[in-house]
Amino acid sequence: MSRSFDLLVIGDVNPDVVVGPVPRAVAFGQREQLVERGGLVLGGSAAIMACGAARLGLRVAFAGRVGDDPAGAFVRGELTDHGVDTTRLTIDPHLPTPLTVVLNDKDGDRAILTSPGCLTATSAQDVPEALLADARHVHAASYFLMPRLARSLATVFARARAHGASTSLDTNDDPDDRWDRELLEPVLEFTDILLPNAAEARALTGETQLEAAAAALAGIVPLVVVKDGSEGALAHDGERVRRVPAVPVEPVDTVGAGDSFDAGFVAATLRGLDLRSSLALAAVCGSLSTRGHGGTAAQPTWHEALAHTDLESRT
Repeated sequence: MSRSFDLLVIGDVNPDVVVGPVPRAVAFGQREQLVERGGLVLGGSAAIMACGAARLGLRVAFAGRVGDDPAGAFVRGELTDHGVDTTRLTIDPHLPTPLTVVLNDKDGDRAILTSPGCLTATSAQDVPEALLADARHVHAASYFLMPRLARSLATVFARARAHGASTSLDTNDDPDDRWDRELLEPVLEFTDILLPNAAEARALTGETQLEAAAAALAGIVPLVVVKDGSEGALAHDGERVRRVPAVPVEPVDTVGAGDSFDAGFVAATLRGLDLRSSLALAAVCGSLSTRGHGGTAAQPTWHEALAHTDLESRT
């Protein structure tokens, strides 16, 4: 059946104010401190993933919620400029658009401060049935930032599957550090691909060894794909582990690298690449995205990503 979109992304979108490098001990007391650079860029795990997928050639729609304010207008414009369809993005008349401040230090680490705004009101009602029926794949991100949507995401994924779509989830971090498996497990029942990073996989399972954590999650979800930073990535399908190395680059900014990885993996899978090839291409997308400031500035095209692998182009 023909569908208008290859991918529907559900989740968070906000401006990121990125500054740094900053000292580890930021001075209070109303002291002015100068930093080398600052920028206003598109943020939100779901939004960065959506832009990465569109950059890779997928037809992408976005579902979520922003405020009726200048920040909301900024992110709608950024998504549209990156080729993402926002016609069904909910505009909240009361709550503001979320806002994130990213403080980068000289060693490549960062602190992330987020004002959730209308994320707390984002719900299954912001995901139209027509979009679920018109997409080949549905991806959700920032699960723990949207408590109302989290409680109903299992139903959303079940509806997507009923329309013949596959599903993927990147929980991202849990700011409360609770990692509520009781809340999450109903969603995992309808998740085809789980995309945590290494720290998240360990937190979700309590396992210290990464392969053990991936194996535990693969007992629940058909496919677990774990981002492991400079060590590359691994995938576990319940039977065996596949690993790929990271692509060596000189990173400028690692914000959104995991989301660009997600975009690469979903794009490769939807284009029919096998698991190892999809994993390799995703690792390339994550690595190459760190060449520029912000999450979307250096995301590769499909052909650029392929050029950094030994894969042949498939469309």
